[in-house]
Amino acid sequence: MKKLTIIAFLTAAVVIVSCSDVKRKPNDIYMPDMAYSRAYETYADHSNLKDSGIYYDNMPVKGTIARGEEMPFPYAKDALGDTTNYVASKSVKSPVDSLTEEQLTEAERMYLINCGICHGKNLDGNGPLWKDGSGPFPAAPKNLIADAVVSKMPEGQMFYSVTYGKNTMGSYASQLNRKQRWDIIYYIKKKQAAAKATAAPAKTETAAK
Repeated sequence: MKKLTIIAFLTAAVVIVSCSDVKRKPNDIYMPDMAYSRAYETYADHSNLKDSGIYYDNMPVKGTIARGEEMPFPYAKDALGDTTNYVASKSVKSPVDSLTEEQLTEAERMYLINCGICHGKNLDGNGPLWKDGSGPFPAAPKNLIADAVVSKMPEGQMFYSVTYGKNTMGSYASQLNRKQRWDIIYYIKKKQAAAKATAAPAKTETAAK
């Protein structure tokens, strides 16, 4: 019985010693960063690690664009009463130079959902909110086809207006991402071009008569 007690005591002592921290913390460690992993918080300031010989800043490579931030727009919203960026946005060209039939159909669908209620399904400003003057709007929205200003508005300025809002029209940045906004503008421009092409022969015929 005494022998069993001694054996049990020695076994317990060996287990305790083997589970201690003595072997886990030697004086010298080869490649300590691999022995003891460090948790890094994305985009946090890790300049304090330079004292340890670690030069990791975990910031995105210069020139990269965050997911969902494709097609960046260079102009911010103007301050109240200022139109500097609104005017400057005329120089911005649309990054969307073509759409497939499927993409064009989707652009039309997004237009009808977000824009058609004011500007009408035919882009004539006669949407449900105006409805030939019987709707709740006190004034007709802009006719995107016939209005002298809007029908000739550059793509970048249209994007500015859709993104930040203009006059009584609010911003649609929260409803539509940048690609969707540009797609809708492409759809509008395509409709405007088609309307001009249709009107041109009619004017020529009238002049001939």
